[in-house]
Amino acid sequence: MKQKETLLNSAGIDLNIEELGDEHVAFSHDTPLRGDAFEMDDELKMELIEKHFKEIMYVLGLDLTDDSLKGTPKRVAKMFVKEVFSGLDPKNKPEAKLFENKFRYKEMLVEKDITFYSHCEHHFVPIFGKAHVAYVSNGHVIGLSKINRIVQYFAKRPQVQERLTVQIGNELREALGTEDVAVILDADHMCVSSRGVKDNSSSTVTSFYSGIFEKEDQKRNEFLKYLELPR
Repeated sequence: MKQKETLLNSAGIDLNIEELGDEHVAFSHDTPLRGDAFEMDDELKMELIEKHFKEIMYVLGLDLTDDSLKGTPKRVAKMFVKEVFSGLDPKNKPEAKLFENKFRYKEMLVEKDITFYSHCEHHFVPIFGKAHVAYVSNGHVIGLSKINRIVQYFAKRPQVQERLTVQIGNELREALGTEDVAVILDADHMCVSSRGVKDNSSSTVTSFYSGIFEKEDQKRNEFLKYLELPR
């Protein structure tokens, strides 16, 4: 008899993995990592991923002696560790240096259309879209490029969009020392468009509001007006 795989949700309830199927679910704002996730160095990780991906290609029936394919396992291993999943490792977290808000700018600052690429943790296929971020200074500001880097850091891991949105919002609150933060992600999911239902006309929008953006409709609507998104 086949043993059923189970996992525990945040309430400690067993959930059958087979029953979850293609449902878009997540149980925690934290990326699910093992306690020993960073005991292995990057070189060993790439060596092992190369080995196992080569086995996957072999099982699929691909000819690994072909000039076009024989370097693929190494390329995939490097891409996973050094690029598309580099946000799993805390050593790659961008340092958000604060500067005094010398201009005494008290209105919201909006940075919109930040391009990000991520991967769905259910099928390991791409999620890509735009992030829109706003905050009201609490006396300090950060360089605009650091906002982009924070978005990209959390995107570069296996994700669900809801978790990604919250992680970006929480990190900006902590980095800026203000509760007044808003984040909207508008993304396409290849697990929807290239497989399963195969709908390539839809996108997914998620939001995070805290502080003044959560409490005041006027401030939230002002943010949405800048983005020209429905309120």
